Amino acid sequence: MTPSTAPSAPDLPPPIGIVGPIGWLRQNLFSSPASSLVTLALGAVLALVAFELGRWAWSEARWGVVTANFRLFLIGQYPLEAAWRLWLSLFVVSTLSGLSAGTAGGTIRTLATWLAAGQALLAGLAFLSELGPVVSGALLVNAVVLWLAFFLKLGRFVPRPALTWAWLLSIPVSAVLLAGVGGTPLEPVSTNLWGGLLLTFLLALVGILLSFPFGVLLALGRRSSLPAVRLLSTAYIELIRAVPLVTVLFMASIMLPLFLPGEIRIDRVVRAMGGITLFSAAYVAENVRGGLQAIPSGQIEAAQALGLSTYRMNRHIVLPQALRSVIPANVGLFISLLKDTTLVYILGLLEILGIGRAVLAQSQWFGAQMEVYAFVAAVFFVLCYTMSQASYRLEEALGVGQR
Repeated sequence: MTPSTAPSAPDLPPPIGIVGPIGWLRQNLFSSPASSLVTLALGAVLALVAFELGRWAWSEARWGVVTANFRLFLIGQYPLEAAWRLWLSLFVVSTLSGLSAGTAGGTIRTLATWLAAGQALLAGLAFLSELGPVVSGALLVNAVVLWLAFFLKLGRFVPRPALTWAWLLSIPVSAVLLAGVGGTPLEPVSTNLWGGLLLTFLLALVGILLSFPFGVLLALGRRSSLPAVRLLSTAYIELIRAVPLVTVLFMASIMLPLFLPGEIRIDRVVRAMGGITLFSAAYVAENVRGGLQAIPSGQIEAAQALGLSTYRMNRHIVLPQALRSVIPANVGLFISLLKDTTLVYILGLLEILGIGRAVLAQSQWFGAQMEVYAFVAAVFFVLCYTMSQASYRLEEALGVGQR
């Protein structure tokens, strides 16, 4: 038998000590005696800390402070008889999220997955609290509807333009449901009663949705060829970035009413949303400006040579590349914005951390600081982790850092 006709040796799998979990452990944690010693020591410390935390959480922690006040943590003093409006708003968002997740990319799927998981977790906590099985069942229905729409890919039966318009219409519909309208069955609910996770989520959502386009316009204005536009944009950005958010919130709460006619009163929640939006927009503008400066000048010159207008050049060439490159920076900024919503406590608004402080002021819950702050920290961790994971999926889909 000649060498050309000899049977080839069968392919053997790579040694498990080189690839796979064992290979990763050997390469990263046990690559040398010193590395192995450090890994074992840190592992022992982490195991001890985890054991003590688990023992405290299971046998010593007074979690009744959360379940007994779960309604306050969730919706503040929002009337319980009108809480169905919140459920209906969540139902609309959950349905649209499930439809979008079935056909869209990883970013929407990540957000939809965490939205469903979060509502299922809240359903369990609501069942143990005074909210009872009705609210718990409503939240669980939202999670089930979202998952069914996602797994059955029901979004393929809905035209993309119709789904887009549904998302746009859901914003005013949710606003009307939350605030109510006078003279209708939807009685107005004062924003002074909004609080807890509801207020935290609304402040962050409105701040992100409004500050991003405003910041993009400011970044373009700072690079404008019109001196007046460039000067005003630069002055605004530098002024806002020179003061802390607390100062902006104080100005929105105390100084703004002094410049308004006596019959005009802006709601405190609206003032807080405006202050957060104006503050965050300046930082978005600087992030976007960095992305704009990274665009090679040759592309801009080529677009001008082809006769493209400034709008079309920015719309089709400059902004898509600039915004893609600053996704990590902007997501980090929006995560900071979410955490900065706790500063509205100085305006008398009780977001979720403010609710925690108010609960701890009750005499029966003295000494339960660890339980309250652990719960609030867990909520913020879930929200921030969801945003970061959605950002990673968006970066993968757009090829950030790869092309």
